[in-house]
Order: sequence, then C-alpha cells, then structure tokens
Amino acid sequence: MPATPPVRIAIWILTIIAAFTVLKLAAPLFAPILLALVLGVVLSPFAGRIDRLGAPPALSALLTLLAGLCAVALLILALEPVLSGVVRRAPVIWNELREIITSVQAALRGLDDVGDQVADALNGPEEGDPAAAVAGRGDDTEGEGMRMPRISEAILYAPGYAARLMIFVGTLYFFLLSRREVYDWISTSNFAAGTEEMLEAEHEVSRYFLTITLINASFGALLAGALWLLGMPYAVLWGFMSFLGNFILYLGPAAFALSMLLGGVVAFEGPISFAPVAIYVGLNLIESQFVTPSLIGRQMAVSPLLVFLSLVFWLWLWGPVGGIIAIPLLVWGLALYKRSARYQRAVEARS
Repeated sequence: MPATPPVRIAIWILTIIAAFTVLKLAAPLFAPILLALVLGVVLSPFAGRIDRLGAPPALSALLTLLAGLCAVALLILALEPVLSGVVRRAPVIWNELREIITSVQAALRGLDDVGDQVADALNGPEEGDPAAAVAGRGDDTEGEGMRMPRISEAILYAPGYAARLMIFVGTLYFFLLSRREVYDWISTSNFAAGTEEMLEAEHEVSRYFLTITLINASFGALLAGALWLLGMPYAVLWGFMSFLGNFILYLGPAAFALSMLLGGVVAFEGPISFAPVAIYVGLNLIESQFVTPSLIGRQMAVSPLLVFLSLVFWLWLWGPVGGIIAIPLLVWGLALYKRSARYQRAVEARS
C-alpha cells in the first residue's frame, strides 16, 4: 500500500533530522572529509594542468596535495615570529582588556546606582527589601586570568587531531586521484548531471574561490600596511586575520570589526583609538561594494539570504570548519543545480 502524502512528509522530516543529528555527533569524522572534498574541488584545476602535461594521476594528485600543504606551512612559518610575540605578550594584553572591561562595568554600575537613587527619591525606600540591602554593593570577585592549556591536555587531545589530519589528507589525495571516476559513477546513478557538468561546476567553484582568495589577500595586505603606518602593534597579524575573517561573509567582518575596536582601545589613547576600526570598515565597504562585485560578476553572484543561512547552519553544525566550507559548498551546489537543468534538457532531446 503506497504511503499517503502526510506519511511521506513525516518520513522526509525524520530523515532530515536524523541526518543532521548524525552529522553533528560524527563531526570528527565527517568534517575533515567534507573539508577535504571542498578543498579538492578548489585545487582541481591545478591537478588538471598537471594531468594535461602527461603526468600520471597519482603524481598529479601528490603534487597538488604537497603544493597545498606547502602553502599552509609557508604561511605558518611567515607568521610564527608574530604569533610568538603575541603569545609572549598575551598576559599583558589580557590585563589591559580586563582593565577596560572593569571600567565599562563600573560605568554601567554607576548608571544603575543613579537609577536606583532616582527610584528611591520618587518612591521612597521600602523596609525589609532585600534588593535595597545589596544595592550599591560592588562585586568583590574578579575573573580569573587567561589560562594557558596544560601539557597534559595537549597530549590528551593530540591523537584526536592527528586522526582528523590523517582523514583530511587521505580524503584529499584520493579525491584528487580519482575525482573523474567518482563523477562518472555519480552520473550513472540516476543523478541529474553528467560528468562534464560536474567538471564545469568544479571549475566554477575553483574560479570563485581563487578570485575571493586574491581579493581577501589584497585586502589583508592593504589593511596591514595602513595599520603599520598608523603605528598599530602586530599590523601583519591583524592583516592576516582579516584575510581569514573575510572568507566568513557578514559574520567574519562583523566579529573582526569588534576585535579591531578592542585592539585600538588597547593600543592607543584618545580619539585615535577608533582609527583602526574606521580604517577596516572603510576598506571593507570599498571591497564589498565595488571590488568583489566587479571581479566576481553577476553570473557567479550568490543570494545574500542563502549565504547567511548557509553560514549560520554550518557554523552551528561544525564551528570554524563549517564556516570555511559553507560558501564553497553553497557555490558548488548552485553550480550543479544550474547545470542539472541543462543536462536534463539534453537527455530529453536525445530521447
């Protein structure tokens, strides 16, 4: 007996909930796999160029993997002196932030005290009111300082991170090695797109991501130069963090602007404290309103609503890893969706 429409809808809802639950609980397994697949799609043109030179697929996959890992290693080595200096000065920076937060809390408590005094003047104090007994009483407890991770904790978590790294590297290598075979198998399993359509979608995602990477790298370099001229400490690190934050659209720039505000207050005094965040917001407006639309173009534009929902979902699901894969995965899915209609029309015309 076929299932009624309400039963089918209930089955689909339960299936989606079960799938989300599995992805959430099995994040240590699925997150590195999906991250490797997305990065494999982005790096696929590099592997394709090596293939066209006549290299064996195993060699092209290995060279592409090594190129990606070397790029990450070079970034880490270039930033290592700056990161070491930040780690050494972390207690000082944390104490300065605590002083700022304490001052803000004191100002807010002062506003509360003024409100209580106005209320008492209008209504008169009530006897036996427990709130009046504690009014004006400060908080004698201070927050604990920044606690650095212990060696035992690092040893405890190291095997888990090593396993995720192995899953990521293995998935990336074998995807680069056999991605065409994977596309051929998918195209023969009643999927709504053929191998060529999937390769075209792969190329579009790679072009989109590489263009965004160049834009963000230029943005980070300009910000670092402007902050260096302003005298901002760790200008190179700020520029690099803005480069990373721009990959997480909307949420990344908003969080980084708040960080720039705090950093300016810690580094400077007076009105110049707001100069770093003003420089960042100004550069970000120019990049988002003029540079990116002109280089990405209308054909590769993505709906802001879809971008926001994708970011919220993947950040909730897998945290920072989800934020990294959200946009490339969305672009990949939309590219496949557009090409699937064309593929279906071609199949119907042949039949």
